[in-house]
Amino acid sequence: MSTYRVVERFISINGEAARAGELAVFIRFAGCNLDCGYCDTKWANEAGVPYEELTEDEIIDYVRRTEVKNVTLTGGEPLIQKDIDKLLLAFELEDDVRVEIETNGSVDIAEFKALGGNVSYTLDYKCPSSGMENDMCLANYNYIDKNDSVKFVVGSQEDLEKCFEIVREYALDEKTRVFISPVYGSIDPADIVDFMIENDMNDVKLQLQLHKFIWDPEERGV
Repeated sequence: MSTYRVVERFISINGEAARAGELAVFIRFAGCNLDCGYCDTKWANEAGVPYEELTEDEIIDYVRRTEVKNVTLTGGEPLIQKDIDKLLLAFELEDDVRVEIETNGSVDIAEFKALGGNVSYTLDYKCPSSGMENDMCLANYNYIDKNDSVKFVVGSQEDLEKCFEIVREYALDEKTRVFISPVYGSIDPADIVDFMIENDMNDVKLQLQLHKFIWDPEERGV
């Protein structure tokens, strides 16, 4: 049976995306293929980070015992985990859960979407300030639907302009849910609202990371 490197598992609220504010059980995996300048979980990507090796059965059993309906798979980058498809297939047998995968937008999701099941995807688009924009897999916008989300993490005016360009070019606001989230401490959310007004971004939502307002922004396990 496959095992997965899990650096955190805990219950909290979803701090962002479509189910923000709802209870969720989080499974955070070790390791990422990107190195974003503003990453708030760099510690999970370090080579020596402590982790548990859990099988899909152990992860499913943990989720069942929490009795929480929303499951958020995050990282790191969940979709680079070896045999992650087996874990997703195991979750398909769980009728009472809704699985959300938070992915950094660089991994082709086509093969995972083909698995079907009770899984939705929240894809980041890494704007210029991240330093990782060239790694974005734009082909993913052919596979997303209304159950998924695209999240633009913005830290500058340039990022906002890139967000607007990508939303318009790929008609993302017609295909899926679109969120704009500020890099914490780098941009005034009011400036994002002004930009949205000026550019008639009617079907895009501003979203603040709730957990960073409820707890210390550096707090883990929340």
